[in-house]
Amino acid sequence: MSFRDLLADTLRTLWAHKLRTFLTMFGIAWGVISIVLMVAAGEGFRVGQKKVADNFGKDIMIFMAGRTSMQAGGMRAGRRVTFEDRDYEYVSREATACAEVMPELGNGGLVHSAFNSGSFLITGSLAAFAEVRTIPVGEGRFYNDEDSAQGRRVAFLGSDAKKQLFASRPALGQTIHLAGLPYTVIGVMRAKEQDSSYDGRDISKVFIPFGAVIRDFPNRPPQVRRSVDRLLVTPRSFEDHESCKWQVRRALGRLHGFDPRDEEACPVWDTVEDTKAFRQMTEGMKLFLGAVGVVSLFLGGIGVMNVMLVAVRERTREIGLRKSVGATSRAILSQFFVETLIIVFLSGGIGMGVAWGLCSLVNRLEMPEYFAGLLATWQTGLAALALLGTVAVLSALYPARRAAAVDPIEALRFEAGG
Repeated sequence: MSFRDLLADTLRTLWAHKLRTFLTMFGIAWGVISIVLMVAAGEGFRVGQKKVADNFGKDIMIFMAGRTSMQAGGMRAGRRVTFEDRDYEYVSREATACAEVMPELGNGGLVHSAFNSGSFLITGSLAAFAEVRTIPVGEGRFYNDEDSAQGRRVAFLGSDAKKQLFASRPALGQTIHLAGLPYTVIGVMRAKEQDSSYDGRDISKVFIPFGAVIRDFPNRPPQVRRSVDRLLVTPRSFEDHESCKWQVRRALGRLHGFDPRDEEACPVWDTVEDTKAFRQMTEGMKLFLGAVGVVSLFLGGIGVMNVMLVAVRERTREIGLRKSVGATSRAILSQFFVETLIIVFLSGGIGMGVAWGLCSLVNRLEMPEYFAGLLATWQTGLAALALLGTVAVLSALYPARRAAAVDPIEALRFEAGG
């Protein structure tokens, strides 16, 4: 029998048993749809959480000054530690595993434009702050190293600060007054989602160069005039995280006379640790959803297997009839194999199409803050299809091989006797 005749005979057989064919296809399609949607939901949650976390900052450590809890260098415990404006230069040289070390200082103040006024946090750091803290530029530019070195009075507005000061009017090039001092607006931030911070949401701040903030808005007594609130640090790589943290602690301990192991002297908000914990959580969620999907696949596979076993059993007499007129066992197995492949590929394609269509429809809706939508991957669909296809092929070929090996007379007698 030629392949064309085999294919035509197979299609006629499938059409003659429409209900059985439909049930088998439904089992495979449903298994593919279920696992694609489950894994897509897990991936959407992971990406959504990561997006919100990245809006705060990318793998940063925030070192804050505290009080010593250990004696060091002959000095008593309980002494207050104060970071100064030039500490970051020394720490940058000593902490070779760190990519960025920058100071940050922020103080509240009254800000007014020609149209409105309000009280905002006025904060300053180095130019790399925009990248490290993920401050997206909507209009204009963020301040640069030259602005900071010269202490230029230029300002970059958070999106909410811009709305309050200028409403829908253009802000670039306008003059605003920060505690009575004139500053030129050089940029406006694009709105972003932010789920955490140490001093308020970025969209409600006014950002100015470090040279300007340390001169115009220093900390007031009893704090040291040239002091800064914190140091922002990023490691060179995820693997350098622990080395970077220790090197910064060691350098600050040398500068301010405390033991680097004294965590209370220099508390750290470590977003790298948060990222590790988040990765473990999302990986656990993916494993859980994947396990649920695998269970769904096996349930679908059992359904497919039952349908295929019954289908072959019902056709035992047909197999005997075909063998009695000269059909070989190989020809019989070939027909069952082609039938199964047609069912698997057709139902798998329908399942993947339905899954992708549902994902596309859901993703048109407005997503919650921590959910990026149903993010389907073709690898998941192919894996589900391969597993169910294998189950279908094995569950068809095994009984077909046994039936093809039966004596034709016994096979012809099977259904009549039943």
